[in-house]
Amino acid sequence: MEFTVHHQVLGAVFLIAVIMGAVVNKTHFCTMGAVSDWVNIGDTGRMRAWVLSMAVALLGVIALEAAGTINLSGDTFPPYRSANFAWPRYLAGGLLFGIGMVLGSGCGNKTLVRVGSGNLKSLVVLLVGMIASYLMLWSPLFEKAFLPWLQPATINLAQHGIPTQQAGDVVARLMGYAPSKTINLVVALLFAASLLIFVFKSKDFRGSFDNLLSGAVVGLVVVAGWYLTGGALGQSWKEYAEMATDIPSRVQVQSYTFVSPMGDTVRYLLDPTKLSLINFGVVALAGVISGSFIYAITTKNFRIEWFASFGDFVNHVMGGALMGVGGVLSMGCTVGQAITGMSTLAMGSMFTFVAIVAGAVTTMKFQYWQMMRET
Repeated sequence: MEFTVHHQVLGAVFLIAVIMGAVVNKTHFCTMGAVSDWVNIGDTGRMRAWVLSMAVALLGVIALEAAGTINLSGDTFPPYRSANFAWPRYLAGGLLFGIGMVLGSGCGNKTLVRVGSGNLKSLVVLLVGMIASYLMLWSPLFEKAFLPWLQPATINLAQHGIPTQQAGDVVARLMGYAPSKTINLVVALLFAASLLIFVFKSKDFRGSFDNLLSGAVVGLVVVAGWYLTGGALGQSWKEYAEMATDIPSRVQVQSYTFVSPMGDTVRYLLDPTKLSLINFGVVALAGVISGSFIYAITTKNFRIEWFASFGDFVNHVMGGALMGVGGVLSMGCTVGQAITGMSTLAMGSMFTFVAIVAGAVTTMKFQYWQMMRET
């Protein structure tokens, strides 16, 4: 079989995801854990690692766009900077995902990492999340259950003189200026600086190698995804796909996200002979699991874990379903929106991040109240 640019891109995506899976396993990078540490014990270490990954990804995008290497205001998957600002889907989807990741003991990325480490509870979460994501993406579920109330509330920013939902464009219009690349650059730099100030003002965080490593690596992984698909290689990939007899799936400018790939993986598994359905997300998902597995085996940390009770099983099933539905509805997860999306400085990504944290915090508080009531 001929080794094409398509295989080159997917191979690189897989290898980068392997690194991500190994590093996340080693450092215990976990967005649900970040919220839990903050809410329950006042420890912001992992939260700062999450924010560091956003800052690194954003700075990478700023550099790549300033150099003219990529343009994320065009056609991307998902359409982060779309002028169609569907704010209800970001809020509702984020809330559902936040609730789900607490019930499922981790976000989409952490679920993959735990599967690679032998956690069968997370395997159940993954399987349920895959089915829910598939139904949202490739069945009439989204069109019938969500689209009727999303469409009327969606704001077309272009009708208000705002070409994209990038924060700089919105700020410029609100201040009475015409949106421009200069304003976008200034807003992006100020936002990145504010994130870095929050991250590094903590002496404890500065002294934590694992938190520094995880935040930097996860952020760079997102930058690498944008570079691969939005740079020169990505252009060659797109040209190859346009000429291919069997057009590959999702050949678009994109970076790492882990909910829609779950649905795409089911779509491929239902027709495994159709290799064109193996796309960026599918190999990224496999890469994170593989990287985590390699790390767990080499460090002798591979452990089989099962449910403590039937109630534990129900919670994880519900968590997987809510993450699958919520993640597709909000067009991303704690990585896909809160890091990859945040690197584009899209308003929808910011809404989703806040909603995910709000959903997670509310669920944790409710679980604590329930536990205290039972005792």
